[in-house]
Amino acid sequence: QVQLAESGGGLVQVGGSLRLSCAASGGTFNRYAMGWFRQAPGKEREFVAAISRSGGRTSCVDSVKGRFTISRDNAKNTVHLQMNSLMPEDTAVYYCAGARTSYSETNYRNQYQYESWGQGTQVTVSS
Repeated sequence: QVQLAESGGGLVQVGGSLRLSCAASGGTFNRYAMGWFRQAPGKEREFVAAISRSGGRTSCVDSVKGRFTISRDNAKNTVHLQMNSLMPEDTAVYYCAGARTSYSETNYRNQYQYESWGQGTQVTVSS
């Protein structure tokens, strides 16, 4: 099972940008579809974005379309979440997750399809 470690969170003003990174180790990274989820205080964890093993297919929640971009570098065992035009409602702990799959072009929106999780990184957007 791959181990995941997020980085890149922090405090940013409304309209600003952050780039989250997730480094994978201990597994064959290109066998995992990857996803980003977030959990705001008092709320359930929600899907943000996902990417297939090959990187060829991505999906995201409607609230971040046009603002967030997920990408991966299989040579460096990393997945990124570029977040632009940040808003206060984006404030949350962001988690990276991995789902081992045989399908190279499938990505997953359901958190229960992921078996590997990072510890999370805090993103705070101030107004």
